[in-house]
Amino acid sequence: MYNNKILRFALIALVFIASSCDKWLYLEPQDAIVRQQFWQTKEQANAALIGCYSSLLDGDLGYKMFAWGELRADMVTPNDAATLDEREIVGGNILESNNITNWRPFYKTINYCNTLIEFAPQVQQFDPTYKTETLNADIAEAKAIRSLMYFYLVRTFGEVPLKLDATVSDETGFTLAKSSEAEVLQFIIQDLKEAEINAVTNFGNSTWNKGRFTKAGIQALLADVYLWNEDYDACIATANKIIDSGQFGLVAGNTSWYHTLYVAGNSPESIFEIQYGAQPHPFFPIIRNQRRFIAAPHVLEELYSIDFVNPDNADIRADGASLRSDGRIWKYIGQNSSDQRTDVAPYPNWIVYRYADVLLMKAEALAQKEQGEEALQLVNMIRTRANALEATERGVEFDDVNGLTDYILEERAREFAFEGKRWFDVLRNSRRKNYARLDILLSMVTMSAPADRQQSILNKYRDRMSHYLPIFQFELQTNKNLVQNQFYAK
Repeated sequence: MYNNKILRFALIALVFIASSCDKWLYLEPQDAIVRQQFWQTKEQANAALIGCYSSLLDGDLGYKMFAWGELRADMVTPNDAATLDEREIVGGNILESNNITNWRPFYKTINYCNTLIEFAPQVQQFDPTYKTETLNADIAEAKAIRSLMYFYLVRTFGEVPLKLDATVSDETGFTLAKSSEAEVLQFIIQDLKEAEINAVTNFGNSTWNKGRFTKAGIQALLADVYLWNEDYDACIATANKIIDSGQFGLVAGNTSWYHTLYVAGNSPESIFEIQYGAQPHPFFPIIRNQRRFIAAPHVLEELYSIDFVNPDNADIRADGASLRSDGRIWKYIGQNSSDQRTDVAPYPNWIVYRYADVLLMKAEALAQKEQGEEALQLVNMIRTRANALEATERGVEFDDVNGLTDYILEERAREFAFEGKRWFDVLRNSRRKNYARLDILLSMVTMSAPADRQQSILNKYRDRMSHYLPIFQFELQTNKNLVQNQFYAK
């Protein structure tokens, strides 16, 4: 199993790749002894690659994938156990001292990837069995992981340092300035296009196919980047590669849907999942054990709706799947529709991309291309599988681009509730065409902001630079070439 390989090889990889020296961006240096003694066999290169995947299991990284994608949106609300930092993010009072703005785990993973990309080619000098095809495929996976990390960073901070070489010694300088959002996005696109060429299509193992970046996983990420970058033709074309491959399909909306998709994991719908297995899961302490967050009050009745005449007529994604009627966020902590998981391994996976996401990304791109009929067909595929209630259906005309945009955004909220996508979805749709739909973001604030902070947050969000988090204070102190994000430098 892939999880077992992670457990077996990750420690080996991380021992050789990381040291305890803390520098700017927390990049872990590798000294000359490591370079000379480690990068000599294909097994060592493979251990380094699995180390890249193992770094995704960092609990702080998993937590921030959730926090960056949900806390500023409208589907979660802090509970009594929420920390001050979490409450400040939700309340719009975000300071550079807030630890949630610390990008450490993302850059740490980036450095693991940079190290493999830089040093794996030299293995061929020592090990002739490390074939070029395998080397290129390993580098493709590392580039995909690195691109995923940068995609989170650029959507969250806007401008970020673009670190592309390995941090290999204590003598390495850490004085990179930020690159523009356009530069970072263009780099991600180029990296993913190169990775797509050399990536493996099928590892011959279902768990590997879902837990490692295959060609389809790279295409899903690339389609997402194209959508963010408003390149709708490229998004549609890339999504079609996945759809036309015939490798994926929607899990049937029957009684086993929840178990197949979220409990067992690695379903036929899955494209890429972070495989926790026996590793500590970031959601148990914040959702199951401490319940630092609960679902926002409007989610169950207004987003999903309830059929009070026939309680058996329900959206399968609602009560007992995404959440419970008492407000508990149920995804990833439920064993079934009514029983919680015990706090023991194996833990559920974190789904990064699945087939439903690809269909709705394509639908969103089609809507912007004024191909509303095809867009609605894709939306209806998702709604039919979920038994979405008639009350949540919108009578949208095919040529109503704004109406289609709102409808698809609502459907994404229902489909991907609490999967770390909501803030990015809202921001992407709001910023399109030079913020032609800022009303989407402001309406969300009106719906979700604490009453005593609503006007303050509305005023802040009218400033586009407020949509990005501040750079963590430690980074500013240790790298004088870094400049605080404009909104927070006032």
